[in-house]
Amino acid sequence: MSGYQAEVQAAEVANSFPGVSAESAARMRLQNKFKTGLDVAKYTAAIMRRDMAEFDKDKTKYTQSLGCWHGFVGQQKLISIKKHFGSTERRYLYLSGWMVAALRSDFGPLPDQSMHEKTAVAGLVEELYTFLRQADARELGGLFRELDKAREAGDAAKEAEVIAAIDNHETHVVPIVADIDAGFGNAEATYLMAKQMIEAGACCLQIENQVADEKQCGHQDGKVTVPHADFHAKIRALRYAFLELGVDDGLIVARTDSEGAGLTKEIAVVKEPGDQGDVYNSYLDVEEVDVADMAEGDVVINRNGKLVRPKRLPSGLYQFRQGTGHERCVFDCIEAINAGADLLWIETAVPTVHEIKGMMDEVRKVHPDAKLVYNNSPSFNWTLNFRQQTYDAWAAEGKDVSAYDRANLMSAEYDDSELSAAADARIKTFQADTAREANVFHHLITLPTYHTTALSVDNLAKEYFGEAGMLGYVAGVQRKEIRQGIACVKHQNMAGSDLGDDHKEYYAGENALKAGGAKNTSNQFS
Repeated sequence: MSGYQAEVQAAEVANSFPGVSAESAARMRLQNKFKTGLDVAKYTAAIMRRDMAEFDKDKTKYTQSLGCWHGFVGQQKLISIKKHFGSTERRYLYLSGWMVAALRSDFGPLPDQSMHEKTAVAGLVEELYTFLRQADARELGGLFRELDKAREAGDAAKEAEVIAAIDNHETHVVPIVADIDAGFGNAEATYLMAKQMIEAGACCLQIENQVADEKQCGHQDGKVTVPHADFHAKIRALRYAFLELGVDDGLIVARTDSEGAGLTKEIAVVKEPGDQGDVYNSYLDVEEVDVADMAEGDVVINRNGKLVRPKRLPSGLYQFRQGTGHERCVFDCIEAINAGADLLWIETAVPTVHEIKGMMDEVRKVHPDAKLVYNNSPSFNWTLNFRQQTYDAWAAEGKDVSAYDRANLMSAEYDDSELSAAADARIKTFQADTAREANVFHHLITLPTYHTTALSVDNLAKEYFGEAGMLGYVAGVQRKEIRQGIACVKHQNMAGSDLGDDHKEYYAGENALKAGGAKNTSNQFS
């Protein structure tokens, strides 16, 4: 007996209600595989754990995601993945705090500084999974209609084929790596917000070691880190939230912004020489002082028997020594794994394989299986960076680069050049290269759909409001949707009209007033 038939049989046993079809009830159950957000979190956590184990055995099996700022965007991404690749395997979603701030706050567009409403993040997690579950229901609904047609035609072979497709249906629900910023407050605030996000379906939470009330985007200046004791308390808060809710496989990504962060708000507490706090403080920019030279209100610490004064800015923040970012990143990563993090995230100034590998090599001396999540950020000028990397590599090899102006390599005049082709080849293999060389398990782009939305709207506005008029929409959008088989060309179907018709028929039988009749203009796209 197939899974579909077993579900129908179970519904028949349970159903004793007049006018209610057991098969219809079974279909609705199958279309709603995940009853709660916790069901989603437990299911997707197991997927991530499995994928991590597979990656440990084979570095070509890294995972990828794109940041999505709306449930519809995430849904269309997963529908497209299934259409083009046949499976969602090793493809996730990323929830960017930057995009929540810029696009989902009641205050309007905000910078990535944790000023948006805390509930907005969990709200987006729930919204994404609502749309992904609706994609499941829509796809299965289409299969149920095919099954009914096969039965009406008396086509037993087709019926068996469709039932097999139903039994083997792959859900659109995939793991979300969700950004909880710096925790939006103290450790208790972090725990409360984590619970909200997990209950909404998040199986993987990414937290960073910045000061919560001074948080900056990882690609901006002015970042302020916290001592490890503070950060690790928040990592433990996330773990307790997972364990309380029964998501024992939940994952924590510990992000360090130390490579670009030159400031700290606190001098760490030192309990004994060489401990975490002592090492953290060792990176402070200090000057030796005599008591007689101290000014009123100076803060000083004892270092190796000498009195030293950390350099303090007018803001009250303390400054790290220049050039210590690399070391601090490595130290942060090692200590984060010691504190219970499952994955690491390192922000770099530019995307270079050797820099990421250099830091991860040091981490893996202590934790050989340490795996990285890497942000293939739109804040990087990928074209310019990789053209300059290629230029430098060619120059080091003694190759003639006199035809190129290194400072001007972004110019369109180089787009068809040999150097640009070589740079693009490096970009193409960047993810595979860093997975192999630096143990990058997950590659994501934080803000891609923010940029694609802006680009597509610009192209449409230029054509539609220009000379092309209506042809700007027809040629630039609808005709492409039809040619490329984009499902939402039938936007009524995508919004749930056919699902609603199916339900109406369950409720009212032949008396149902359905929207999908002969006069539905969507039939023009059949």
